[in-house]
Amino acid sequence: MRYTIFGESHGPAIGVVLEGVPAGLALDLEQMQRELARRAPGKSPLSTARQEADQVHVVSGLFEGKTTGTPLTLMIVNGDPHSGDYESIRYTPRPSHGDYAGFIRSGGRQDYRGGGHFSGRLTAPLVAAGAAAKQILAGRGVWVGAHISAVYGITDAALEDMEALRAVAEKDFPVLDDARGAEMRAAILEAKNEGDSVGGAVECVVSGLPAGLGAPDFGCNAEGIFAQHLFAVPAVKGIDFGAGVALSMMRGSEANDPFVVRNGKVVTRTNHAGGINGGITNGMPVTFEVTLRPTPSIALPQESVDLRTGEEVEIEIKGRHDPCIVHRAVPAVEAAAALAACRLMGL
Repeated sequence: MRYTIFGESHGPAIGVVLEGVPAGLALDLEQMQRELARRAPGKSPLSTARQEADQVHVVSGLFEGKTTGTPLTLMIVNGDPHSGDYESIRYTPRPSHGDYAGFIRSGGRQDYRGGGHFSGRLTAPLVAAGAAAKQILAGRGVWVGAHISAVYGITDAALEDMEALRAVAEKDFPVLDDARGAEMRAAILEAKNEGDSVGGAVECVVSGLPAGLGAPDFGCNAEGIFAQHLFAVPAVKGIDFGAGVALSMMRGSEANDPFVVRNGKVVTRTNHAGGINGGITNGMPVTFEVTLRPTPSIALPQESVDLRTGEEVEIEIKGRHDPCIVHRAVPAVEAAAALAACRLMGL
């Protein structure tokens, strides 16, 4: 199942085209809207004040409530752009945004308003596509869930209970431990009050994938397929599978996952490998943590260059921006993981 995201942050609409969707899927559009509501802006002081309904319009590929097997096109109208906020930085790229790279790539013809096609706004159609992927996976016994694992060095409780992770999706601030979530919120608001931003991390689990998916080769490697999808989420700068960087501080006797038999099935006693060995799923839950950088758009003065003159300048970014995008990124990470899982399963 291949997908193409289209549109720009301040254009008339954004959306996604999904090719290879199996025919006959009874697509639950209400569930898709619930997923989008988890990502939506404007719901709290922790997010941008931009107000968007994010109502999905099915343009093609659905007839009488079921997918037809032809390309499924989902469109979301942009209702609350403030394009004038960006005119002053048209030729002075914002540090750590896609502005400069996009300017060079397009020869200066990119839509600069709100980041254009490089904006986090484009994660809305990604979440819509992921909602369809989740419904396909559910029919095959595969489930995807995630939570905020850290914000600015404040960590959530360790994930030990899948039922607790399932409950996280119903929370406005998706953490396992609400007390630690309150500390994270305070850190976000403190950064916002100082005109700054903070980053963090999201831990995700894909359970129910059978053993044997993937390959050690380039292009088919299970970790590589997940990484390819996850790095398409703006602000993702790192991915750790299983124990991740903690493996560098272990001995082999600590890092290895012993094989055992449970209910007649071969499993591992621990899951430091994150459900993947040799680029192939081993039947355990695929687990990974993604690192998300602090939002680059901050209210503090920053250094840039005027691309027309080559002169160094100081800029101040106006507009509405998230002091932290980690909590809104949780459903986007889940969506990317669901699409990756579909590809792994040959769907």
